[in-house]
Amino acid sequence: MQCSWKAVLLLALASIAIQYTAIRTFTAKSFHTCPGLAEAGLAERLCEESPTFAYNFSRKTHILILATTRSGSSFVGQLFNQHLDVFYLFEPLYHVQNTLIPRFTQGKSPADRRVMLGASRDLLRSLYDCDLYFLENYIKPPPVNHTTDRIFRRGASRVLCSRPVCDPPGSADLVLEEGDCVRKCGLLNLTVAAEACRERSHVAIKTVRVPEVNDLRALVEDPRLNLKVIQLVRDPRGILASRSETFRDTYRLWRLWYGTGRKPYNLDVTQLTTVCEDFSNSVSTGLMRPPWLKGKYMLVRYEDLARNPMKKTEEIYGFLGIPLDSHVARWIQNNTQGDPTLGKHKYGTVRNSAATAEKWRFRLSYDIVAFAQNACQRVLAQLGYKMATSEEELKNPSISLVEERDFRPFS
Repeated sequence: MQCSWKAVLLLALASIAIQYTAIRTFTAKSFHTCPGLAEAGLAERLCEESPTFAYNFSRKTHILILATTRSGSSFVGQLFNQHLDVFYLFEPLYHVQNTLIPRFTQGKSPADRRVMLGASRDLLRSLYDCDLYFLENYIKPPPVNHTTDRIFRRGASRVLCSRPVCDPPGSADLVLEEGDCVRKCGLLNLTVAAEACRERSHVAIKTVRVPEVNDLRALVEDPRLNLKVIQLVRDPRGILASRSETFRDTYRLWRLWYGTGRKPYNLDVTQLTTVCEDFSNSVSTGLMRPPWLKGKYMLVRYEDLARNPMKKTEEIYGFLGIPLDSHVARWIQNNTQGDPTLGKHKYGTVRNSAATAEKWRFRLSYDIVAFAQNACQRVLAQLGYKMATSEEELKNPSISLVEERDFRPFS
């Protein structure tokens, strides 16, 4: 009788162990399905090769800065990059774009867009899980022994330029400038970088390569993630002025219009209207407050951040539920009241932030501004940007073109 009782107990324990193993295997493996790679025609070797991790029991906070080019996203990224408990990555989706676009034969077709977004979501999901090996699918040439010197803008990530990921000569708390990081750190070891990611409580990623918040729904609703989206917007007139100054060749015809006073017949107006349409579609979704975005979405106007950087940063961190690091506060103080001529890089962040937000008014002619206002009137109204009704009003800095709006987080 006693022997029979022991046998039953052993069978029960064995059954529990088998079920536990099955659950662990399912949760780990299910995180690494790779439909984006399959659609793109890339090998899936790293889906099996990558290390696997169990369900996100720790509830690590995953932050996505959703923006467009020249909207102030590098500045917002630094608000997280300077936090010592945040693992920050600058534009990792660049690698997806750089790999897939040459493969597309139909231009920007809906099918190509779906492939790009699918691959982007797969990569984001893996990076939030600190699986940096997955990124190797999109790095050319492929890393050797998980080491590479081809990470886009590595120097923009503090963690990737400091110990233990990088071991430069000097003091242990040395913080390298972006150019110095690439030169002094050597090859990036993705295994060590992944370990540094897992040691931090939060992961933040900046991207200008996802058009709308709706494109992120699958990630927002993924129970394995604790994703919070910070959508950064800026006055489209300011974006146009900044792009014309930064990307001088691409925006040459806009500059020609400004210089001659005549609109070129072959002007590519989609360089403006695409921004306005993406903003309008995305903001419409966010402001409708669908249930899937509850507690997951915050709209931030660059102008509000520029005028009151500390106050707005405190609001952002309050929404995320993360304590504001003293290093972040110090960085804001040092980088929002400075001389922008001290910045070495066209994507630099040293500036007088309030003055920078208004600079576009003196870099565009009234004809161009009037054209932009007509093309983008819907999104200007949505976001509280006022129309300039004359040249005099445009050039008068005492007249604000930004309405007082309180875009509260959806919580």
